[in-house]
Amino acid sequence: MGLITEKTVSEAIQYRRSVRVFKNENIEDDKVKECIRLASLAPTSSNMQLWEFYHITSPKILEQLTEACLGQNAAKTAQQMVVVVARKDLWKKRIQSNVDNLKSQYGEKPESQYTKREKFALNYYQKIVPTLYFDFIGIAGAFKFLIFQLIGLFKPTYRQTRKSDMRIVAQKSAALAAQNFMISMAAINYDTCPMEGFDSLRVKKIINLSPSSEINMIIGCGIREETGVYGDRFRIPFEEVYFKL
Repeated sequence: MGLITEKTVSEAIQYRRSVRVFKNENIEDDKVKECIRLASLAPTSSNMQLWEFYHITSPKILEQLTEACLGQNAAKTAQQMVVVVARKDLWKKRIQSNVDNLKSQYGEKPESQYTKREKFALNYYQKIVPTLYFDFIGIAGAFKFLIFQLIGLFKPTYRQTRKSDMRIVAQKSAALAAQNFMISMAAINYDTCPMEGFDSLRVKKIINLSPSSEINMIIGCGIREETGVYGDRFRIPFEEVYFKL
């Protein structure tokens, strides 16, 4: 059963702040877990879902992560943490999951009976996506980059094909999921603080992450102290960032 949210989406967005100090007050594991489930419904490039979420409730691990997060208050006072991890290295596994899902939707029929649209979808995951994600110490990525730039001289084409580009794709998807999580938490009056100040190698060791994984952010969770939000919200004038064409 899903959570009954207490705020509308707009209200949750307005309520959400980066809280630096949390109350010494427990929050419910199941509610945080449900917000993580909602995070996994975020949009993701090619439905690859190259992410993992580590829900930290152990006091011992929280203490270790606080040190790895440079002792900042948002970590020190957090009742729980969520570590959002980008897993570009799982692209082959995720491709197979998508292929299996498509074939299950198509039913028990030979491939010769697939519609044009069904064949295109399978071709996308079996040929196009592997072409984008495959790389060998950056060489294949550089070659693909040159090929796509040449194609782009004659027609619009996708140009972000290097290893670094695909890392960014995975990180963007993970960040979208993290935002889903924080808004979901705000909707039920739970607070969060996304942290980028941490020792990534120590964090990987503490929660036993794969060396090829990449930490997107660590999110402190709890209920805000009155002094937990450092000042009024500041945003530069909207007119400086909004352009209607």
